[in-house]
Amino acid sequence: MKIAVVGATGLVGREMLTVLEERGFAQEQIIAAASEKSIGKEIAFAGRTLRVGSVADAIAAHPDYAIFSAGAAASRQYAPQFAAVGTTVIDNSSAWRKDPAVPLVVPEVNIDAVKPTDRIIANPNCSTIQMVLALSALEQHYGIRRLVIATYQSITGTGIRAVRQLEAEEQGTEPDAMAYPYPIHRNLFPHGGDFQPDGYTTEEQKLIDETRKIFADPSIAITATVVRVPVVGGHSEAVNVELLDDYDLDEVRRLIAQTPGVILYDDPSANLYPMPILAHHRDEVWVGRLRRDASQPRSLNMWIVADNIRKGAATNAVQIMQQLITSRQQQ
Repeated sequence: MKIAVVGATGLVGREMLTVLEERGFAQEQIIAAASEKSIGKEIAFAGRTLRVGSVADAIAAHPDYAIFSAGAAASRQYAPQFAAVGTTVIDNSSAWRKDPAVPLVVPEVNIDAVKPTDRIIANPNCSTIQMVLALSALEQHYGIRRLVIATYQSITGTGIRAVRQLEAEEQGTEPDAMAYPYPIHRNLFPHGGDFQPDGYTTEEQKLIDETRKIFADPSIAITATVVRVPVVGGHSEAVNVELLDDYDLDEVRRLIAQTPGVILYDDPSANLYPMPILAHHRDEVWVGRLRRDASQPRSLNMWIVADNIRKGAATNAVQIMQQLITSRQQQ
């Protein structure tokens, strides 16, 4: 099998290679591709060295699958070219998420959204992935009327420039380039993505649009505030959920604990609750601080944490590919 990783030298691209090795693809033909400035670089993979080539060369190799983490502009340019030669593209950028003809997939939640003829599949935003997975059993069992979301997002979601900015600030030196308009060390700010005319940011809008698309329910009322925090291990989210039907909290705990890919970690009496330090380098979504919202009928609060580079990006993309491979082998 030929698998191309486009954007292989970036934070997420390198993690995609790690996840591919971990999940049994070490012996497959892996094609590492990136922008012109990275062509010729060497990347270690499964005990061997991959030489980074051009995207054009990767297309010419006619891979079975291409996993993208190269940004929206590159995805819009190259994903159709891969699809034209029969490659199935799984794209981690925002390029295709709103396209009604392109499925937006969290495999544990809606892999059935992928049709046999689909050649481009969108990976949701990292903060959306962990939230919809944590909520999926509640959405199926009770239905969701409204979500009020506050995210506390790791700098790794911005990329390597943000990591270097924080490292320089921690050391008391001047960053080579600022990823953010303000220092992030010992600071946080309610700014993720670009501000829109309505005052919401693009990161906040993704939570709204993508959640509705994944759950196939445009009626869900959603509002969100995205906060960037000086954390490396993952994204955290405080989510207030108003359900359509009333619930039993013990049943909610049982449903969440039984959700594949989710860890219920919720014992406040022992100071047990999800934190980025627990989720770092893990694929699971962690859920805790479950409690009834006494101010609003049929509502509850929950705290959700996941590694945004793993389940929020690389792992989710590889899981999509794995499930497609399995389903196509069974056809």
